[in-house]
Amino acid sequence: MIAPSILAADFARLGDQVRAVDNADWIHVDIMDGHFVPNLSFGPDITATVDKITGQHLDVHLMIENPEDWVDAYVDAGADCLIFHVEATDDHIGLAKKIRQKGIKAGFSVKPGTPIEPYLADLEHFDLALVMSVEPGFGGQSFMPDQLDKVRALRQTIDEKNLDCVIEIDGGISEHTIEKSAEAGCDAFVAGSAVFKKADPRAAVTQLRELATQATHH
Repeated sequence: MIAPSILAADFARLGDQVRAVDNADWIHVDIMDGHFVPNLSFGPDITATVDKITGQHLDVHLMIENPEDWVDAYVDAGADCLIFHVEATDDHIGLAKKIRQKGIKAGFSVKPGTPIEPYLADLEHFDLALVMSVEPGFGGQSFMPDQLDKVRALRQTIDEKNLDCVIEIDGGISEHTIEKSAEAGCDAFVAGSAVFKKADPRAAVTQLRELATQATHH
């Protein structure tokens, strides 16, 4: 599944940009508060705007402090999956239950410096696990291949326990890195610059999906 990140879109033409990737599986919405990460992006209003533009699955990534305080706002804004950082909460399982009780999917994310092992036993409470392959906060960073070890650990646990949990990767995903990520076991791929900075974003989505599919089958 390819999830273009609107963080890399041209906000002066947001509607056109979202419609230009109508062949994408999901739309990824990066929420940054300037505290949990050093950058500031946008909030529920832009999320709601994107929801009005498209019927695609909205994959909302909360890179914010106190994510539990914002669940209702982003559910109301149209999120289909709400992803929070384990580093930003003291009760990741409780927060996942709160999100699921709202009728949407719950996901968690880990920064590059956060080990995945403490969370492998908790995957049954989540619909998605997001591995950051760059430091969260800014687009356009270089892919960190060592983070694929986390993907492999997630893949092994999910398969062994036969869990219904998607593995997503975010950061530096392009035509040069998506195959390695797919081979490691990723199901969903967040791509920003590799889609929206191309002359033909729709063709870029198709190319990324084909590369990931080939690598998975290989």
